[in-house]
Amino acid sequence: MAARTKFVLDEDQIPTQWYNVIADLPEPPPPPLHPGTLQPVGPDDLAPLFPQALIGQEVTTERYVDIPGEVLDVYRLWRPSPLYRARRLERALGTPARIYYKYEGVSPVGSHKPNTAVPQAYYNAAEGVGRLTTETGAGQWGSALAFACATFGLECEVWQVRASYDQKPYRKIMMETFGATVHPSPSDVTASGRAVLAEHPDSTGSLGIAISEAVEAAAPDPNARYALGSVLNHVLMHQTVIGEEALKQFELAEDVPDVIVGCTGGGSNFGGLVFPFLREKMAGRMSPVIRAVEPAACPSLTRGRYAYDFGDTAGLTPLLKMHTLGHDFIPDPIHAGGLRYHGMSPLMSHIYELGLVDAMAVGQQDCFAAGVRFARTEGIIPAPEPTHALAACVQEALRCKETGEEKAILTALCGHAHLDLPAYAAYLTGDMVDNELSDTTLEASLAGVPAGVS
Repeated sequence: MAARTKFVLDEDQIPTQWYNVIADLPEPPPPPLHPGTLQPVGPDDLAPLFPQALIGQEVTTERYVDIPGEVLDVYRLWRPSPLYRARRLERALGTPARIYYKYEGVSPVGSHKPNTAVPQAYYNAAEGVGRLTTETGAGQWGSALAFACATFGLECEVWQVRASYDQKPYRKIMMETFGATVHPSPSDVTASGRAVLAEHPDSTGSLGIAISEAVEAAAPDPNARYALGSVLNHVLMHQTVIGEEALKQFELAEDVPDVIVGCTGGGSNFGGLVFPFLREKMAGRMSPVIRAVEPAACPSLTRGRYAYDFGDTAGLTPLLKMHTLGHDFIPDPIHAGGLRYHGMSPLMSHIYELGLVDAMAVGQQDCFAAGVRFARTEGIIPAPEPTHALAACVQEALRCKETGEEKAILTALCGHAHLDLPAYAAYLTGDMVDNELSDTTLEASLAGVPAGVS
């Protein structure tokens, strides 16, 4: 049976600039609004939470932003990451399609998250910040920020969504090994957490709640700032090293993708992969179908409302124009903890509204079926999050089998599942269930979206 083919770049081919897709969009995304004045937020509004360098990147309209040398030095620990052609999976599916995956599991923490954690820690340290707070769903972002803080000498405090805190204990141990302090969220450490626990003592938590706790802890402390692992413009921009490398690797493969799929929760993995390809598509140099894949239990793009809403449960953040399920929404405790966010990145939501990408939602049983098939052919057990994209890849490849089309399909395998094996145990023993979001639950959650804001 044919082995997978590996396309590797030399170390000197690591991208030296991040790509800002906003510069090439036909119109800019709507700005975040101050919840009190409903006016666009300014740098002073964001200063208690972010260093000035990141605030500048959040609002920049420049097409490219230089990557600092100190950040590149850390990137070289694992970048460039490999691009593989999944020949064994192709053969198992009997498809004429060519399936490629960009593998980010080679990073020190096993996911794509250090691509932004490292620069965020660097910029904070450069401006004299001593402590970073954050939330984490599956624990991949918390692990990445803990690693980055250790690298640049910062303290790190993490609120991990309770469902994942219980499901993935080894993520907590990884964060603590890098020196972080980890709390289950909702916690009794913050007023936001205590308020949730008072009403729902057995709450499984959500990213919205965990964000509230991390923001509450950082805002009043002049020595602390908050770090976000997805959603915001600068975070998605940092991740574009994935797509920029993949473009060069497709040149090595002498191929061009016809379909690009990626899992989406807040949007950083998906944006990091597709934005450089979207640049090429908007310039007329290629024409791939670009598809976001989200969980059926938390379908912000496919079933959410495009509206201004809070990025957190307690309403401590600015109002963001995004596809949202409502900031009070608490998703079922699916195993893809990194995709359990009530909203989609404002930039991703805007691009979706422009019709530049499409979206689909899948249930977790189909996802894990694809994950097991991938593991048994390609030898990598994928994290629960990218199994969503793999399920879409399999669907597309089987369509090609029916039609005879020889399409090139690209996805980002954004992490491995070495610390997520209980999720596979649930699937393999038949204990996994699909969590479908009911219309009643969705309508109740959307009722909390602020009215009269446009």
